[in-house]
Amino acid sequence: MPEFLLNGRRADLEGSAVQATLLDYLRDRGLTGAKEGCAEGECGACTVVMLADENGGSAYRAVNSCLMFAPMAAGREVYTVEALAVKGELAEVQKAMAAAGGSQCGYCTPGFVMSMFAEQYRRDRTDACDPHELGGNLCRCTGYRPIRDAMLSLGPAPEGDFLARLSRPAPRLESVDQQSADSRFSRPTTLAKCFTILAADPDARLVAGGTDVGVESNLRGKRWKHIVGLEGIGELREFSETADRVLIGAGLTLSEIAERWATHGSIAPEAFGEWMTLFASKPIRNRATLGGNLATASAIGDGAPLLLALDASVHLVSAGGRRVVPLQSFFTGYRRTVLAPGELIAAIEIPKPLPAFAKFYKVAKRRMDDISTVAACMAMDWDESGHTGRITRCRFAFNGVAAVPLRATAAEEAVAGQRWNEAAVERAQAAVDRTLQPISDHRGSAEYRLAVAKSLLGKFLWDREGLAV
Repeated sequence: MPEFLLNGRRADLEGSAVQATLLDYLRDRGLTGAKEGCAEGECGACTVVMLADENGGSAYRAVNSCLMFAPMAAGREVYTVEALAVKGELAEVQKAMAAAGGSQCGYCTPGFVMSMFAEQYRRDRTDACDPHELGGNLCRCTGYRPIRDAMLSLGPAPEGDFLARLSRPAPRLESVDQQSADSRFSRPTTLAKCFTILAADPDARLVAGGTDVGVESNLRGKRWKHIVGLEGIGELREFSETADRVLIGAGLTLSEIAERWATHGSIAPEAFGEWMTLFASKPIRNRATLGGNLATASAIGDGAPLLLALDASVHLVSAGGRRVVPLQSFFTGYRRTVLAPGELIAAIEIPKPLPAFAKFYKVAKRRMDDISTVAACMAMDWDESGHTGRITRCRFAFNGVAAVPLRATAAEEAVAGQRWNEAAVERAQAAVDRTLQPISDHRGSAEYRLAVAKSLLGKFLWDREGLAV
C-alpha cells in the first residue's frame, strides 16, 4: 500500500487518483494552507517542503505541490505550513512574517513561510537568510519589502525536532505500482525494471521531476493511462568527474547538480552558475532534472544552449544497450528527438578541458523566473597568446530562434581562426542574419528575436573585453 510521511504521520495514498496533484491530496484532507494560484509552479502559493538527501543527512527542499502527482510522494517525507506551529506556538518564520507585516490578504503567505522555513534550516548557511530563496513565491498585495525584512530577521535554525531531523538521511525511495480507476502509476528502482515496464506498455508516459508534465496535466488537461516515474532509479542519479569529462546523471535535480559539482572540488563553468540562477525558481530547480529538460525538446528549453556550447553529449539507454549521441544531433524537430521507443536519457557528458571563456544569456520579459524569448550560451578558446590571440574554438548556441535549440555553426565558422574583435562580431552577426529563421509568437516577433541573437554576440565581446581589463 503506497504511503508517505505527512507532517510526521503516515498518510495513505490508496485510492487517490493517479493524476491528482499532491496539492489536491493535501487540501482534500483539510490541509488548506497550501493553495492553487497558477497551477504551473510560478506563484508559489502551493509551496511545501520535502526531505532530500544531502551529504549524509537531509535538507528541507521547497517544492511546488501543484506539479507533483500524489503517487510521486510515496515513500517521501513532506511538511506543510500546518506542521510548523507546536501546541499553538508559532514557529520563528511565522512570527517573523507577522511582526514585519508581511501578510495582507494571506493567500500567498503560507507558501512564503515554507520557502523561508527551508532557507532558515539550510545546513550550510552561516550568514543571514538569502531573500533570493523566495524567488518562486509571488505576492500580489503586500509588497516585498516587509517579506524581505522578515526573511533577513531570522537567525540560526532553532533547536528542536525539525533541526534534529536533518542529521538523518531522507527516506529511501522504494518501487511503487498504484492503480486508480483506469490509470496506473509505476515507480521502478532499476533501469532493468523500467525497461520491462516499457516493453509491456510502450505508450507509458515517463516523468522525472514533473515540472513540465504537471503543466500539461493541470492546464492542458492531458491524461495518460500509465505514468512511469523515474525518481527511484539510482543509475540515473550518478555524478562523476575525471580529467577528461564530467558525467551528470539525467535524474539529478538541478539543485543536486550544483551541489554535486561543488562537492567534487572542481569549479563549474561561470556560465553554469549564470544559467542556474536564471533557470525558473528554486522550487522548480529542486524538482526539475537536466534529462527531463532535454527530453521535452522544447525550442525554448534553457538547458540546451548551455550544454550545446559545452559540446555535451547524451547517453541514451534501452533494453538493447547504450549509445552516446552528440547533443547537436539529438533534436530532430519541434518537440522531437532521436529517442527511440523504450529509450531514455541516462546521463549528460561534458568533455574537458572546459572552454576558457563561456557566458550564458537569457532575454525574457522579466529577468528571474520567466520563460525565455531568446537564450544563448557562448564559449570560446584562444591560442597561446590568450584573449588577444586567434580563436581556436567557439560555440554560439541559442534557443528561441528556431524549432529546436541549435548552434549557429555558420557564425562559428565565420570567426574561426580570427581575433575576437568588433570585425569578428560583425562577421558572426552577418552569418546569423543569413541562417537563423525565428518565428513570431506572443513572446516576441521573428525580427525581434533575430535582433536579440545578434546583439548577444556583441555582448559576448563586451563581456570578454571587460574581463580582460
